Amino acid sequence: MKTVVHKSDSRGYANHGWLESRHTFSFAGYFNPERVHFGALRVLNDDKVAGGQGFGTHPHNNMEIVSIPLLGDLEHKDSTGRNEVIKQGDVQIMSAGTGLQHSEYNHNEDKEVHFLQIWVLPKERNIEPRYEQKSYAAEDRMNKFQTVVSPNDNNAVWINQDAHFSLANLDAGTSLDYQVKNDGNGVYVFVLNGELEAAGEVLDSRDAVAVTETDMINLKAKSYAEVLVIEVPMLELN
Repeated sequence: MKTVVHKSDSRGYANHGWLESRHTFSFAGYFNPERVHFGALRVLNDDKVAGGQGFGTHPHNNMEIVSIPLLGDLEHKDSTGRNEVIKQGDVQIMSAGTGLQHSEYNHNEDKEVHFLQIWVLPKERNIEPRYEQKSYAAEDRMNKFQTVVSPNDNNAVWINQDAHFSLANLDAGTSLDYQVKNDGNGVYVFVLNGELEAAGEVLDSRDAVAVTETDMINLKAKSYAEVLVIEVPMLELN
């Protein structure tokens, strides 16, 4: 087993007034040659957007884009005609494929929206663009994994990649084993809140550990903890 720890305060940071963003991997004005990607995981942005503000219409292609609201409501519009609002508890995926345009705005004028935007390199290029979102109950991930993104789980939103996203909320002292679903995949463990030991590494809120060359990872909560586990193929960028 190999591990690389990414501490919360080592992430890139940008403050545009209306947008405060922390970048796990190189993005926009932040570039770190050691943090370009983890396998097929290309972007993990931790964004806070002020009331009524957001990202204007912009293009994407050949990328799987997952949005997970942590607080507040995010409004999404795209060139397929979609106009949706995603809330805390929802998971949204957009397969950009051959190309589309979209915008994302804070749906509320009076409070902040806080969400994760995650980009995964696709398995198949130039597919027809698609969109999907589902809602997930927090009680269904208490002390167990809840798969929310997968290519082969009907309860999850579908992704054009051999990638799997799982959420878990763990009571203090709870130990849980994550079984790697695809041989050779790597696993990125991102702590949303609390203190957690993962693959032998002690992590605090917004810390992460990248784990490779194993088929199982143990998680143990030091306090009540919420965690996102992202499993991806260990692709190289072209």
